Amino acid sequence: MKLPFFKSLLLLFVLLLVVSGCGKTDYKPAAINEETDKCDVCNMAVKDDGFAAQIVLENEKNLLFDDIGCLYKWKDENKDKKIGNSFIKDYQSKEWLELDQASFVYEKSIRTPMAYNVIAFSDKKAAEKFIDEHGGQLLTADDLTSHTWERNKEMMKEMKKKMHMHN
Repeated sequence: MKLPFFKSLLLLFVLLLVVSGCGKTDYKPAAINEETDKCDVCNMAVKDDGFAAQIVLENEKNLLFDDIGCLYKWKDENKDKKIGNSFIKDYQSKEWLELDQASFVYEKSIRTPMAYNVIAFSDKKAAEKFIDEHGGQLLTADDLTSHTWERNKEMMKEMKKKMHMHN
């Protein structure tokens, strides 16, 4: 008599595991094509480097950004969009990381493509080591939501000047 009860309990447990896994989408970052990919905010080329960022919408459309700041600018302007997951590139390894799992460094002197001056690291220790060597402020993903996303105007002027000199 106990055997059918345990079989039923086991079957119920297996069924719960199957049902809990259903409908859960595993969002993945898309590879970057440096020849064609443009930032969804500033329309600049997106390089496959330690500054790239990306959002995967719930409909699985990938949005690419050349700078973490552009990702946050897009989020601020598109609050009605349903985001599946957000990814950023690790500054050192250039590997994709889930944004909410990374540690960040803000320092006004860090050169980023759109001069937002924030870079990402796979863990807190790596970010702290960077700060010890170069200075900066340690931030979490939660901190980024209230971070003041202003571009470094001096750095932007300098970058534009260099672009004119190359042209």
